[in-house]
Amino acid sequence: MHPLLKSLMGRDRRSIGESRRVASLVPEQPELIAVLVQGIESTHPVLRARAADAMEKVTAVRPELLVAYKKELLRRFSRVEQQEVRWHVAPMLARLPLSQAEETAVLNILLSYTDDRSSIVKTMAMQALADIALRSLRCLPEVQRHIEKLTATGTPAMKARGRKLLKQLAKSA
Repeated sequence: MHPLLKSLMGRDRRSIGESRRVASLVPEQPELIAVLVQGIESTHPVLRARAADAMEKVTAVRPELLVAYKKELLRRFSRVEQQEVRWHVAPMLARLPLSQAEETAVLNILLSYTDDRSSIVKTMAMQALADIALRSLRCLPEVQRHIEKLTATGTPAMKARGRKLLKQLAKSA
């Protein structure tokens, strides 16, 4: 096992462990993104969660690092049922350059995430849906309707995020 992955191991899925430190190394050594991909593919749930966390942090500043792993994100990582992975996959999906067919597939994945048990997954999916709608106005009406529904029925955090997102979406309409 790569030393970087060893540093992400642990027992508590609620803890991010060393993921911030690991994420800080990748921009200077972009080849390490492949190691994080290996971590997400692991059968160890804590490692999967922390690798996804680190990869999401890295790609917030270096989204181009996701391009080489588009297929993995669309076909495998997006289907992981572990909530701690899903809430990091959602924003990564929104960062990908997408063809129209891929965009439709991502919208469907994110819409399915809004049915997750985890309100964090739902909230992150709402944000990712809005991010996509802001750059691709063809999906704006559907995303707006869905966020309106979640804002009316969700947790207090979902309602607050939903109100903010709906304001952003209304400005771009």
